[in-house]
Amino acid sequence: SVIAVFSGGPWGDWAWPEMCPKGSYASSISFKVEASQGVMEDDTALNGIRLRCSRSRDPSGGNTAESQSGRWGHWSEVAHLVGFTLRVEAPQCGLLSNEVATTSARFACSDGHVLEGPGSTWGQWGGWSAQCPRAACGIKTRQDPAQGLKRDDTALNDLNELFCC
Repeated sequence: SVIAVFSGGPWGDWAWPEMCPKGSYASSISFKVEASQGVMEDDTALNGIRLRCSRSRDPSGGNTAESQSGRWGHWSEVAHLVGFTLRVEAPQCGLLSNEVATTSARFACSDGHVLEGPGSTWGQWGGWSAQCPRAACGIKTRQDPAQGLKRDDTALNDLNELFCC
């Protein structure tokens, strides 16, 4: 089955789904985030989400599932998950606006804890996805490619689906 939200940014193309190897599940997650670049600079905020896959409750497995990620930012520490919601800044639509789209993500853990990525505080939180009955094992994102010099980059726009196993 698949769980989804529909609150992401409007730019970019859907990337390929990336799945954990057969028989494994997403035991933890890591975020790729670009820090604020300051006034009059181009921000991208959340650039990627990576699932760490394992075959047991030991999250130290070596496989990952990462749908396409932007080139900016750094990867965070890992955490565990079963559902998600996104924080998205609505299109600014101004001549000098700096569009960023998805700015952060929250993931629900099977033990009830909520993990929030180290994204920015811009935008509003959307609704929560349904929860995977047992575990997540794949991810599909929408990524806006680099626009080139003097253009407005948004990087990760949407995490539309986590695949449940």
